[in-house]
Parts: sequence; structure tokens; C-alpha cells
Amino acid sequence: MVTFLPSRPGRLADVPSFDRTIGGAESNVACALAAVGHRVRWVGRVGADGFGDHLTEAIAAYGVDTSGVRRDPGRPTGIYFRTATDRATDAHEVAYYRAGSAASAMAPGNPPRADLWTGRVLHLSGITAALSDGCLALMRELTARAPGRPLVSFDVNHRPGLWRRPSDARVLLELARGADLVLVGEDEAAEAWDVHGADAIRAALPEPTTVVIKRGAAGAVLYTREPAAAAEPGTAARGPASGDTVVSVPAPRVDVVAPVGAGDAFAAGFLSATLRGLPAAARLRHGHLMAAAALTVPGDLGAPPSRDHADRLAALDEAAWGTLRLGPGWTSAGATEKEVRTP
Repeated sequence: MVTFLPSRPGRLADVPSFDRTIGGAESNVACALAAVGHRVRWVGRVGADGFGDHLTEAIAAYGVDTSGVRRDPGRPTGIYFRTATDRATDAHEVAYYRAGSAASAMAPGNPPRADLWTGRVLHLSGITAALSDGCLALMRELTARAPGRPLVSFDVNHRPGLWRRPSDARVLLELARGADLVLVGEDEAAEAWDVHGADAIRAALPEPTTVVIKRGAAGAVLYTREPAAAAEPGTAARGPASGDTVVSVPAPRVDVVAPVGAGDAFAAGFLSATLRGLPAAARLRHGHLMAAAALTVPGDLGAPPSRDHADRLAALDEAAWGTLRLGPGWTSAGATEKEVRTP
């Protein structure tokens, strides 16, 4: 969908103008992955209108394959407006205009399964499930375990404003249990499912091989049934009765410009490291670094660090990682470790 960013802080009623950019959880992940060198295809539906042109052209400019995007002549491209404040605060406002949009017309078979099962990973978002009954049916189909499907990654992405009743968001738990890899915020699980704490969230999601629980500035915890690797600097590992390996990695300190887009960026960083076969702790660190790239720019998408730059930072020892502080411009080619670390 097209995102309109406010020209200044304040209530939507008081903001005089907005800057147009692109938004959408799945396209954010696709753009970030393409920017760090992965082959990515974004599949979706947009209107046959100027906003649809803008979206497909802007996403393709990141190197994303948009050949699976369908144009709908009878429905508009979705748009939304937001204030400059944090989603977590009462002051934050979001105005979604997605009812009846081209994306809301998705349903089983539309887009075709052939468009969706072509890669190593199929990444989905819980936002799609909230758009319409057809979208929910499509998500149920894609998270149903079936022979030959790719690894299914599911970011819960609970957005209360999109659900008709708060209890409707319980369906996100059902969808997550059908995935192979789940990303969920600790706050999301508490709000949507009344499930509290990382261990309880993992207990509520026994089927996925990998569950990542995001804890904001406190970092992230990874539960996985993959073969355990040796403990790494900056991690805490243990082996609970479930057979999981559990790895926790703190987040670096970030000078936040706008607290939006971080979840999608974290997903992209984690998936990138997963596709590269990196160890568990490195996957979490790459997620944190990509999230920091989004947090230090005004919009949803920040220019990620080069792969070499991110690898160097992800390989820091525990003490150096603990002093890492990232601010605006830290991803630029000229940035050095000295410039992005605290004195």
C-alpha cells in the first residue's frame, strides 16, 4: 500500500501535509532482502491506478521481481496515513483505507499457488489475514502443511485497528502454528492472545521449528529445534525439556528517528542470515542490525548496511556488541566501527 508520512509531529487533524512513500509488511521485507543481495519476488494485488504504478515501480527499483503483481481495474490501491509518534503510545494515530482495496480481493487461487511456491522461503504477514474473509482463507491455505511447500515464514504483525473485534486476532495463533518459522513480538502475543513471556509463547506455538520472540530494546529470543551450535559471545543458551535450543541476543542501542518499520526490517535481517546458513546468534544480530537501519530513518525502509559491514558488526565480541550504538547514517559506506560505537 502507499504510505503517507506526516511533515511534522502532531495529530492527523493538525498535520498540514504528508510525504508519499511505499509501505506494507511483505513488500518492506522483500525490498530489504533484495537490497542485501537476495533474489526476491513480491506477489500481491494493487489497483490499476497511479498509486499502483508508484508501488510496483518503487519496489522493482530495489531489485525485487514484481512479475507476480496483479493489477485490479475495479479496486483501488490501499493507502494509509500515520502520525510521527510511536505505535506503542496512545498518541499514535493510523488511518487505514484498505477496505475494498485490490489487496483485499485476494483469496485461495488468487494469486495462483504457482506464483507463491517458487522460492526457498515463503514469507507471510498476519496483516493480510485481517483484510477480508478471502484473505484469511488464503492465509489458512498457505499455512496448511502440504507436501512440496517451501519453508513458510510468518510474521504475526498484529494490528488491532484492522480487526473488527479484538478477539478476532486469535486467528493469528492458528496461522502461526501452521508455519515453519514464526516471528512475534512479546507485546503482540500478550495483546492478541493473552500469552505472556517468551517460554509461554513458545509453549503456545509447539509446531514451528523456529520461533523468534522480539522484546524491543531488550533484544530477541530464538527457540529452534535445529541442531544446537556451540555457544557464541553475547548469547545465553540452554536446552529445555522440549528439545529446543534457546538463544538470546540483546539489541544494540539505537538513536531512533522514527519507530516504524523495525519489525519488518528485523524479519528481513533474520531471514537473510537464515538463507546464508549463519548460526543462531548471528541470525538475531543481523535482525537487530537491519531493524536499526529502519529505526534511524523517517520512513519504513532504511538503506541496509552492506553485507560485509553487517558481518563485521555481527561478529563483534560480547563486550563490543554491548557498547554498540547506532545513529542516523550508520549504514553508509564510509561509516566505521568507531563511528557507530559508544566512546
